[in-house]
Amino acid sequence: MKKYIKQIIKEIIPVILGILIALFINNWNEERKDKAYVTKAYLSIKKDLTETNKKIKENFKKQQILLDTVNKYINDDKLTLLEVMVKANGLNFPSIKTNSWKALSNSKIELLDYKKVILLSNIDDGKELLDKKVQYILNFTYNNVKKTEKEKKELLKLYLREIIVTEKGLQEEIEKIINE
Repeated sequence: MKKYIKQIIKEIIPVILGILIALFINNWNEERKDKAYVTKAYLSIKKDLTETNKKIKENFKKQQILLDTVNKYINDDKLTLLEVMVKANGLNFPSIKTNSWKALSNSKIELLDYKKVILLSNIDDGKELLDKKVQYILNFTYNNVKKTEKEKKELLKLYLREIIVTEKGLQEEIEKIINE
């Protein structure tokens, strides 16, 4: 019986060691692949956010021109909102790119650092808020294009300032990611 037990142990130990080594190698390989995936995805996210940051900065100038133009013609009750906006080259809003983040968040979000997840989630939330504000100002503008009243022009300024504040908040969050 002892001989039989020794024989079984001699045969089982190498098999168990082989399985443990194979599991270790497989885990190490999966971890390496996950790190490579996250690194590529994060580079893509940073690229998207760098482009978005640039677009936001460019838009600030255009939005300031519109604000200045509205201020210039705020008391002119002959110029409609449409005419004021045409003089300022219209409404301009940046597109916020979050496709890379959405792809990563839908697949391997657990591999990211919690702080990065929070920042990226904040950016996504800010994008949604900005989209709602943009839709609101567009609806307001379309419904009032022929209006000439000072009150309508003041409301346009107010809505535009709200959008600028939201964009600046987004820009701050984006720069935290970019500058890591």
